[in-house]
Amino acid sequence: MIDFHNHVLIDVDDGPQNIEAASKLLQQARTEGVTEIIVTPHHLHPKYSTTMHCVEEKLLELQNHEEVKQLNINFYAGQEIRLTDQIITELEQGTIKGINDSRYLLIEFPSNEVPYYTHKLFYELQNKGYIPIIAHPERNKEMSQNLDVLFELINMGALSQLTSGSLVGVFGKNVKKLAFQMIDNNLVHFVGSDAHHAIHRPFLMRSLFQDRKVKQYHGELTNFLTNAQKVVRDVHISKFKPTQGYKEKKWFGLT
Repeated sequence: MIDFHNHVLIDVDDGPQNIEAASKLLQQARTEGVTEIIVTPHHLHPKYSTTMHCVEEKLLELQNHEEVKQLNINFYAGQEIRLTDQIITELEQGTIKGINDSRYLLIEFPSNEVPYYTHKLFYELQNKGYIPIIAHPERNKEMSQNLDVLFELINMGALSQLTSGSLVGVFGKNVKKLAFQMIDNNLVHFVGSDAHHAIHRPFLMRSLFQDRKVKQYHGELTNFLTNAQKVVRDVHISKFKPTQGYKEKKWFGLT
């Protein structure tokens, strides 16, 4: 199983600050059936900045620890990039790169809003050959209050990723309900743990499938995991046409 979104690198953001904490978190990942991890530390965040060069260095350090080697986890370099007008410039400079050097970028929005320049920036990114993936839209206040905001971004070619904990009520029943509504309306394409800490922000992957409600969406979640595999291979992802109601699913291509 592959995890799409997490904070496991040591001392770069609000994830583990030492090898002991990182090791516990990764052991938990393995227990949860995770054998592949896309590391996504914060970048361009108000508190944290993790360039791709730093990601690659820190990932190499993590992989060289003996206790990590024994877990037999495959790692891929990525970033959780805060939406700002610096993204294009940093892509040109190489401080931002796609996940595993792919066309796919994981983009985090401010918690309370969708900035006014989002559509323009996403259009520019796609013109340059990149595909933005919106991190945890169910936890964004503006999107949660108006799903049409997310619909418009997905309809213009973006993708999105749910947090696994949202599906089992970790962030409250309203977020849980919204997360499933997003799936029903074909507004979601990935699921990731967003793990930070073995106790307070744990990996939740295999046990996710034990939830009664989640079991009804086994096919969709399996497809989300398959999509993550496609990202690290930098291949085309097909998706269902997003809807604003409960309509029949129709496939269309993503270029």
